[in-house]
Amino acid sequence: MTQRIVVVGAALFDGGLLLAARRSAPPELSGRWELPGGKTEPGESPEAALVRELREELGVDAEAVERVPGEWPLRAPYVLHVWTARLRPGSARPEPLQDHDELRWLTPGELWDVDWLDQDVEAVRRIATRPTPVY
Repeated sequence: MTQRIVVVGAALFDGGLLLAARRSAPPELSGRWELPGGKTEPGESPEAALVRELREELGVDAEAVERVPGEWPLRAPYVLHVWTARLRPGSARPEPLQDHDELRWLTPGELWDVDWLDQDVEAVRRIATRPTPVY
């Protein structure tokens, strides 16, 4: 049996707004929106992977807060887990450094104004039913 590899996604909140990132690569995902994140490395905890991926992709210093219940299948052997996250005090503002060409901070009423990747839709639905963090 193939071991699953966890891909972490960040529901990054700031002042009650959720960050969405528009993919610029690979071509089949280009132009669609996602919760930023990426693959865990061997021996790396999902929370550590989330912090690392947000630093690499967005240039921010963030912290994982709590796991969003649920697990969303990606192409085998990958599975998506999502955490709420917040910027640490003094962190730079997010910039699209890797694999993204635009970022948007969404209010709860704007969550569906972007074309989310299919695998992120269910995670965003789950996030939308939770109280919005104020961070």
